[in-house]
Amino acid sequence: MACQGIYSGMGTLDILERLIAFPSVSRTPNRDLIAYIAQLLDDVDIHCETVGTEDGARANLFATIGPQDRPGVMLSGHTDVVPTEGQNWSSDPFRMRRDGARYYGRGTTDMKGFVAAAIHAARLAATRDLKTPLHLAFSYDEEIGCVGVRSLIDALEPRAIRPSLCIVGEPTGMAIAIGHKGKTALRATCTGHASHSALAPEGVNALHLGADFMARLRARQADIAENGAQDPAYSVPYTTLHAGIMHGGVQLNIVPDHCTLDFEIRNIAADDPATIVAGLHQDAAQVVAPYRDSHPHVAIDFAETNTYPGLETDPESAIVAFLRDVTGSNDPAIKVAFGTEGGLFHNRLGIATAVCGPGHMAQGHKPDEFIDGAQLDACDAMLARVLDRLEAGL
Repeated sequence: MACQGIYSGMGTLDILERLIAFPSVSRTPNRDLIAYIAQLLDDVDIHCETVGTEDGARANLFATIGPQDRPGVMLSGHTDVVPTEGQNWSSDPFRMRRDGARYYGRGTTDMKGFVAAAIHAARLAATRDLKTPLHLAFSYDEEIGCVGVRSLIDALEPRAIRPSLCIVGEPTGMAIAIGHKGKTALRATCTGHASHSALAPEGVNALHLGADFMARLRARQADIAENGAQDPAYSVPYTTLHAGIMHGGVQLNIVPDHCTLDFEIRNIAADDPATIVAGLHQDAAQVVAPYRDSHPHVAIDFAETNTYPGLETDPESAIVAFLRDVTGSNDPAIKVAFGTEGGLFHNRLGIATAVCGPGHMAQGHKPDEFIDGAQLDACDAMLARVLDRLEAGL
């Protein structure tokens, strides 16, 4: 085919090197990166759809290779990366560097390595007579709570024909992962009563309200760890509550009347985050109760800032059987500590989803992020077998 010449010399590492050069940090534009991917696919006559933000700065990409009239297998990845500010890198994080068998750069593991392999596989797929289609789904702003992919899901939801199986290529060391926890992020806004610090007992310190609520949060976490549901497949086998950001106060001699506390719940499937939030509302009410008579406006209010569902895939499901076939692995399926877009694909679109990708998250989100070449080779081999299965019609 004519596209074979265009494909020549453009392997996964070549594509990865170019992807790393795009500093596609979450919340910043990724349009140039998406345009690059679209051009690589257009070169081999693969049509792409983009679903973007209103300002056009960021976009998801969706593409189908093969027949359009039947469900297929979707390869899912995100194109954004976490920031590098404040990190001590040995070299430019947006210029891929090789050292022995390792490839360094922001996003090599999380998760442009898989995105590069998926593009490579799609370009190969264009030279094959697929009986079952291959789909690509690349998103933006995953790292800040699976934000960007939701508009892509909105676009796919009304379609009569959607992918039937999904491989989310987050780094699992090429192990098959069937679960991750859900996440609910909230902000507690504490409203106190300002006064001069020399007359502190006449005010209600919003920072103290926040600290008292945080103590309740920690007590509830301790109870869940001791007495709550457990899932031993996770390294932390229970639901976690975590306070990450606290803001309040203007000047030392002013009793602050405002404080915010950002916290999250990462729940295992056995726990309903709404039930936990209801309990935290009760805790907040108990914190402010002593001030109700003297300062009736004192309050702790909650606002949900982000949420995404967990993933809980049946180990006997079709996607797990498919992945066992294309990876050759009979090892027990695992569950991962980090979140992915997989829960949204499964819950919103009903797509059987599992996580399997190159690299290890232990190398992600840190200075001198790297991926081993052997992991990329294993991913390329898996995706080559995916194409064989699609050409055979699954």
